[in-house]
Amino acid sequence: MSTLTKVSIIVPVYNTEKYLRKCLDSLLNQSLKEIEILVINDGSSDGSQEIIDQYVAKFPTKIKGYTKPNGGLSDARNFGIDRSMGEFIGFVDSDDYVSETMFSEMYDLAQMNRAQMVICNLRKVDEHGKTIRLLPQIPNMPQSIVLKDHFSIFADMSYFACNKIFSRQLFQDKRFKIGVHFEDIQLIPQLLLKCTIVAQTQKHHYSYLERTDSITKTHTENGLDILHAVEDVTVALNTSPYKNQQKELKDFKILEGVYTFLAYLAFVKDEAMHQKMSDRLKEFIVKNEIKLTEILAYKRFGKNYLLSLPLRKKIYYVLHFFGMGKLLRKLL
Repeated sequence: MSTLTKVSIIVPVYNTEKYLRKCLDSLLNQSLKEIEILVINDGSSDGSQEIIDQYVAKFPTKIKGYTKPNGGLSDARNFGIDRSMGEFIGFVDSDDYVSETMFSEMYDLAQMNRAQMVICNLRKVDEHGKTIRLLPQIPNMPQSIVLKDHFSIFADMSYFACNKIFSRQLFQDKRFKIGVHFEDIQLIPQLLLKCTIVAQTQKHHYSYLERTDSITKTHTENGLDILHAVEDVTVALNTSPYKNQQKELKDFKILEGVYTFLAYLAFVKDEAMHQKMSDRLKEFIVKNEIKLTEILAYKRFGKNYLLSLPLRKKIYYVLHFFGMGKLLRKLL
């Protein structure tokens, strides 16, 4: 492993020729110079490879280009991890872009705080670069977070891979799960469980593009992978140094397994599929002994989560919780 490479940035690419240049330019403009950019073409059928070839030819010491058969996001990220040399590893989606100082600030925070994971805020942007929404991650927490003293973040955090850097040691026996959706929810909490210190910046370094043609607009049975991810994380926590933190585990199950799953379920149009997924959620709640009162009282960052939501979302969740799903479908 080269000691000169501070951060390896892994960029999986699949048919994103429209956005790829902006992404790569933002990485080449990083104020942190000791980086490598691994661009993994995961079987694109558009002009993405031509763009990658141009950038590799122009910046051969900075960008490494790879081509592989299509295997999905997890497979492409794992491919990059296996070939990375950096002390830390970061992930950037090829239709997104980052601020000039993102990786320098996050690397410095890692060094200063001896942190194994560093987190920044995100902003959701449209195709013109206009900010749609700011996405703060762990407000009201110190810059340096000793996990055993602030384990509430396990249930509060958003588990995006792309707004974090990770010590490469965290991946020693861990990889993204192949062939599933919501791979971040499945893996990132497991990496957190291997940490002792997490650092954060409140700066919105990462710009997440909300594409009108995004695959996330298609809601199918794949949403069940959320529940499978929560089950995998439960096994990991119960065999980790934090196995006694059962309250936070239950809160994690409520946030991801109930609220995140229901947010996805709202957009499943097929009636039979919607019913099947609703039934699976009921089974999940019973199996994990989650009471309705616990769901309604769940707090995130110290505030009641349900009450903090916009009115329309409040109504949606309340109707579902009180067994008025059919009325809800008619309203939608």
